Amino acid sequence: MWFSISIFVFIWLRLTVAYAAIARRADLKALLTSTRWSAKTIISFPGSESFTNATERWTVFDPPTYSAAISPSTEADLVKAVQLATSNGIPFLATGGRHGYTTTLGDLNEGLAIDLSLFNRLEIDKSAGTIKVGGGVRFRDIYDPVYTAGFEIQLGTASCPGMVGVTLGAGVGPWGGVHGLLIDALLSLRVVTAGGRVINVSKKSYPDLFWAFRGAGANFGIVVSATYKLQEQVNEGESLVADVIIPAEKNASYFELLQSYDGSLPENLSISSFITYNWTIDAPQITASWAYIGPEADGRIEFAPLLALEPIIGAIAVYPWNKVITSVAGGADAGLCLDGGTHNIYTLNARNLSAPTYEATFEKYSLFYKEYPEARGSSLQIAIFPNQAALSVPDSETAYAWRDTLAHVDIVFSWGSAERDLTEVTDVLGRELRGDFAATAGYPDLAVYVNSAHGDETLEQIYGARKLPRLAALKKAWDPENVFGFNNALPTRYP
Repeated sequence: MWFSISIFVFIWLRLTVAYAAIARRADLKALLTSTRWSAKTIISFPGSESFTNATERWTVFDPPTYSAAISPSTEADLVKAVQLATSNGIPFLATGGRHGYTTTLGDLNEGLAIDLSLFNRLEIDKSAGTIKVGGGVRFRDIYDPVYTAGFEIQLGTASCPGMVGVTLGAGVGPWGGVHGLLIDALLSLRVVTAGGRVINVSKKSYPDLFWAFRGAGANFGIVVSATYKLQEQVNEGESLVADVIIPAEKNASYFELLQSYDGSLPENLSISSFITYNWTIDAPQITASWAYIGPEADGRIEFAPLLALEPIIGAIAVYPWNKVITSVAGGADAGLCLDGGTHNIYTLNARNLSAPTYEATFEKYSLFYKEYPEARGSSLQIAIFPNQAALSVPDSETAYAWRDTLAHVDIVFSWGSAERDLTEVTDVLGRELRGDFAATAGYPDLAVYVNSAHGDETLEQIYGARKLPRLAALKKAWDPENVFGFNNALPTRYP
């Protein structure tokens, strides 16, 4: 009898949730279609091309789901959308590039997608040396205008993510040694708050909130636009890049070479190494891109230890700042930026480099490729970025907790949607590998860059325990109802 009642209650609860979702979808459609919007604002619903354009993501692994989408064309319409959602208890998520992949995004069900793609303007003030970008601008949009104006700015390693979204987490990348983090170039933000107010945030205007936006910004508002300080070009904007494949018999020597840079990486040198599967030779391999921001002659000196291993050279070439991200590794950026893939991702930060850990990881990845051939599109990246300029900024300046990070490890499991579901097996291996790396990473506990968090980490592992009391107090002040709560949400009280 108890079993029968339990089954009845379970079915009743499931039906209640389903009917509630259907009702909310109907209510949301009525709310949106009965509201007056600007002529260029787009309202869309599932099944339409406009809806796909407003919601398509880089990864479809554990994604948010939506009943409707709005692509506001004006700041007033963006405010109206936020007020409509909050006053009616409708969950929402505002996105620029939709490149985020934390699984906490999947907690949003049948909500409202706020697509910022129409906020795509950028303005460069050459005399002030600044750039202002809308919330929908992607990195690829700024390359040519910034370079042509005679400047550069610190970048990530892909062209497709939204510039503002990357900034809010910190903005790490190869330029960390010479220019610092992207948040270090940030001058001000124009923000729509949880209460539907529009405010300008900077060191002089709401300085506490500006502190929080630089490292935990997804928790505090929707950025309409952001203004950055541009940088003078290093070496007239030219970098030397070597793309290589490491012969299998040299794997151990290569990992030892990486470890030799522990504590001694030059500020101009970044090293990105990948474990991938080579379909031509039917075996796993290590590929690498070494980049030197500076004169070619100096770069070749820095590349000498790499070249002494006699790797297979894909290219050694000089690239201008506006072309380097899209050109290296044979233009791999174009493929890596394709939307709609299934990617289950685990990551961590390291301030130590460990050859034994890398060797053991290569062996485990090799076994994974052998057992799950449908997942041979998976990869593992060890991105070693210099941090001299990032460390020159006091830790107290921003909410970001991991300025001393030297390497970012991305464990990326990918498989086709038509294949068997590998979620369980990749979760097990992902956590195992993340734990292996964390054991030698040099932090007391797992440390994770918020933009790359899987979603199962603790608050301390993402934001740093020393930052959380102030962040929680600001969350309580600015978003007590947690409407911005789907991207590794902060609490309103800590501890």
